[in-house]
Amino acid sequence: MFFFYHCLAIIKSSVSEGHSEVEKVEGEARVLKPEMETVLSVGRVVGSVYDKQGFLLKLDGKLPTELIYKYGNLSEGACKPGYAAAKMTAIYPKFVKPAPMFLDQNFKKLGKINNYLPPFGVKTQERIIDVILATTKNYGLSPYLDSLSCKRCVIVGNGGVLANKSLGSRINDYDVVVRLNEAPVSGFEKDVGSKTTLRITYPEGAIQKPEHYEKDSLFVFSAFKPLDFKWLRQMVFKEKLHGTEGFWKSVAHYVPRKPEEMRILNPYFIQEAAFQFIGLPLNNGLMGKGNIPTLGTVAITMALHNCDEVAVAGFGYDMNTPHAPLHYYEAVKMSAIKESWTHNISKEKEFLRKLVRAKVITDLTSGI
Repeated sequence: MFFFYHCLAIIKSSVSEGHSEVEKVEGEARVLKPEMETVLSVGRVVGSVYDKQGFLLKLDGKLPTELIYKYGNLSEGACKPGYAAAKMTAIYPKFVKPAPMFLDQNFKKLGKINNYLPPFGVKTQERIIDVILATTKNYGLSPYLDSLSCKRCVIVGNGGVLANKSLGSRINDYDVVVRLNEAPVSGFEKDVGSKTTLRITYPEGAIQKPEHYEKDSLFVFSAFKPLDFKWLRQMVFKEKLHGTEGFWKSVAHYVPRKPEEMRILNPYFIQEAAFQFIGLPLNNGLMGKGNIPTLGTVAITMALHNCDEVAVAGFGYDMNTPHAPLHYYEAVKMSAIKESWTHNISKEKEFLRKLVRAKVITDLTSGI
């Protein structure tokens, strides 16, 4: 017993110096550290209950006791305020909800993005962002959506798993419908819905034909390199596109949106998804091999912070079905997908499966 109390004294000493937190449970000293949890007792060490990213190792869809009290009595189908963040915190205690969806004129006070270059932050781009934000003037979804006490959001991916599922009306029922890049809606409404609240994209992913844009949706810009902000400035001010060297494919020359219908996605979501949630290499905070999350996962990360309930549809690549369609809107097969230089699809899928298994998000197409 002397050994145990001696260990406990050492642990408590380290706590007083701010190194960790301790709780005593049934005669054991439990040390909580950022990356692991170790239980010390006489001659016994028990492994962590969290994985190396900080997620619970044992995940299920059951509500923790404190959430049963909060959400258990709500009528079926009722929107559950704060549900996604509460469930996320239950499986990932490091989760902190406040993180604005879009940049506003106070973006320089957001410490976590000011130390990184794009795509993980805004360093070196502060001046051009100031100019853009002064012109767009609006920094929320809409007065109506921003006033809702409970928002249900769905992120619509581009996967072939969406085809022939007839989920269109169900997708339209969500308060916020998020679409990605140039995935079309017209002609596919039965499966993907007709409603678009916002479309997140970057220069190379943006719709190139103005007539293919929805009539009323927000154009949400996500930057992956400093050059992208120069492109956005030209789109906002309706300038003739120039300086296209540095893009890896052709980009849109015109975006049929008024400045007040344009937003800049908070790059913190790229940073958090990459380094905290998925565990991609930091690479000194620079874009490099295998350390960029897909835009779909970035959108889900955004929704966890800003929506009360989060669903996804059209996510998941099944490499065991090479002849299945890669996207819902074209005939390209799954076998066409190549190993990505920028993404780590397997690690990303591992993260998304955690969210689905714990029912933090709802997967409407069961592709994850």
